Amino acid sequence: MRKVVLSMYQSLDGVVENPVWTMPFWNEEAAQFARDQLFASDALVLGRVTYQGFAQAWPGRQDEQGFADRMNALPKFVASRTLRQAGWNARIMPGDAAQEVARLKRQPGQDLLIYGSGTLVQTLMAHHLIDEYRLWLYPVVLGRGQRLFPEGAPPLNLKRLDVRPLASGVVMLRYGLEDSENLPCWGH
Repeated sequence: MRKVVLSMYQSLDGVVENPVWTMPFWNEEAAQFARDQLFASDALVLGRVTYQGFAQAWPGRQDEQGFADRMNALPKFVASRTLRQAGWNARIMPGDAAQEVARLKRQPGQDLLIYGSGTLVQTLMAHHLIDEYRLWLYPVVLGRGQRLFPEGAPPLNLKRLDVRPLASGVVMLRYGLEDSENLPCWGH
């Protein structure tokens, strides 16, 4: 059975949208975390907005570490009520996204990795379908914007799996569902 892993950039005040504010903190240490989680996955699960941004930005990119090749080659499952077709090795999930992700979890394979995709993530959280939360906590306060855990969100019991401060000031927070199996630590 696969795990659904969320990788989300978050400001100190909980904002997760339009993470252009993360760029000044990017370094090789952060890039290594990003590579590790991407290569531990064999598919991406994305909301429409994230998918459209990624599909515009990633094709044609290349790097020596193979990150771009992996990103472009992975199958993508897109939650959307409005898209009728998708390119970039993507398939639009039919019907209810929570049901489709639950079906994907039951299949053998590596992690199903979610980047961003706030609306989709909130749906999956309500159904307890996210096994691991990897929150990249950035030392910025934005004051407004979409939050991962909005007011009125259903309660969610998480257990701390790992905390890693990065030299850039970012803190990597890794949580699992309280009732999930023991998950391995990041391999560093």
